[in-house]
Order: sequence, then C-alpha cells, then structure tokens
Amino acid sequence: MKKLRIATRQSALALWQAEHVAARLRAVHADLNVELVPMTTRGDQIIDRPLAEIGGKGLFLKELEVAMLEHRAEIAVHSFKDVPMQLEPGFAIGAVLERADAADAFISNAYARFDELPRGARVGTSSLRRQAQLRALRPDLELLDLRGNVNTRLAKLDACDYDAIILACAGIERLGLGSRITARLTAPDWLPAVAQGAIAIECRAGDTASRERVQVLDDAHTHRCVAAERTMNLRLHGSCNVPIAGYCVEIEAGLALWGLVGDARSGRLIRASAQGALDDPKTLGERVAELLREQGADEMLRAQP
Repeated sequence: MKKLRIATRQSALALWQAEHVAARLRAVHADLNVELVPMTTRGDQIIDRPLAEIGGKGLFLKELEVAMLEHRAEIAVHSFKDVPMQLEPGFAIGAVLERADAADAFISNAYARFDELPRGARVGTSSLRRQAQLRALRPDLELLDLRGNVNTRLAKLDACDYDAIILACAGIERLGLGSRITARLTAPDWLPAVAQGAIAIECRAGDTASRERVQVLDDAHTHRCVAAERTMNLRLHGSCNVPIAGYCVEIEAGLALWGLVGDARSGRLIRASAQGALDDPKTLGERVAELLREQGADEMLRAQP
C-alpha cells in the first residue's frame, strides 16, 4: 500500500482533525495507508504569554512544515484560522474541508446570556479580535488572557478563574463538548476569525501525488468563502497581532462578505460588507478591505501595539 503521513499537533482537537482527515482519505483511497505523525509546536509549548507577543499563529505550523521538508510527513492538517495569510515558500493548501460552525461560543457556568454578565465580570479570551468586540459591547468587563487547549480553558472556567470565556464553537463541538456552549455569538453582529471552522490540508507545493490525493476532500463552497475572507485579511496585512474579523457566505446572488477591524483597547470597530460574484471571491475580499481602509482601517491597524 502507498503511505501518506499526516503531521499534526498533539492537542486533542488537532488529533481529532487529523484523524478526521485520515478517515476521509482512507474511505476514498483504498490503496492508501494513512498514518499520523503527532508533534509539539512552539505555539503549544509557550502558553503563559499572548500569541501576539511570541510570534503569532505561525508558531503552530513551523515544526509541521519542517517535518514535510524533511520527508517525515507528506501533509499537515490545520485549523485554517491558524494558518498565516501567506504560506512559507514551497508550501500550498491542497484542500479545504467543509466548514463547521464558524460562530464563537459564549460559555459560562453562571450566566445564560452575554448580556446577563454583571458589571466588571471577568471574561477570558486570548484573541484581540474577541477583545475588541467585547469592549465595543461592554467596556466595563475585565478581559483576561486565556491560553491552553480547549479542556484547559474549560477547566479554568470551572475553577472560577473567569465568569465566562469565549471559544470557537467548531472546536468545542468536534471534541464532543457542545453541551458546554451557553450561547452562540453569530454574524453579522459578531464576526468570527477569518476561516474559523474550516480545516486546511497543507502539503509541499511540488508534491503532486499528495496534492492529487487530498484534492478529493476539497469543499468548493468553503474554499470560495475562506478565499474571500483571507484575501480581505491579506490586503489589510492582518495577523493575530491585530483585531480583524471576517465571514463570507454564499447567497442567491453570489457571495456576501462582512469584515471588521477593531481596537482591543478602546473597543472602536470599523465594519464593511459587500456582495460579489460566486467565481471571484478574491475580488470581493479586496473590495471589503478597501471599504474598511476608506474608514480608517490602516491608521487603526498601525496604532496597534
């Protein structure tokens, strides 16, 4: 049998995603022996500091890409929201799987809805995007950093370190913990991270055989929508160091994209939206980025620490 090795982080969520991809590949390629190659990344090792301070979400990819370069793995599986807008030279996205729930989850053991939080309530999130939207809605809240895997974050909530925390619905549900979701924070009022809920398969750009094997898993609808979101983010020079959000869906007329740039300190938000052709998501992403720039997004992003 032909062998295909998947580089993956060792967290429970990353392993679930890698096993999900492996099962899908085994189902469509009977001659393929799919194995997981779990490893720890620098982003996993440093959990006492915000990602923005230690180099961003790209830290979750580096070791996996090295494994592919050294031919210890053929592909890597990622939460697409963790993938930088521009890949390192020599790598490509081979497939994007069907998107799960893209919404953020409000999780609390004491309050049924976000608007029930008392003044000064402690809310945990390590995301500048979430912090900006929280401050816009409730400047009285005490926002506290929250790092670690899903179970670690839930354990901190259960230990009463926080009154509520904000996580991604997709990750919680993939781990079978959907019952912990108190309420969903949904678009367009609340916008998720770009590509949130989507799983991406990365491979070496020149590895034609692997790219052909994983291509069968590509979901055209999801690929179009995240292409619009990621193009918007790229045109804004976005990373995890700045609060940018985006969400695209297919509509009868084509695609609709909502974008947001925020200030995590003041809670100021700039919003824009537009519609575009189904077969040209990148132009739509560029258009929404330009609309945000016209409202002062560049100045706001340059002012971020």
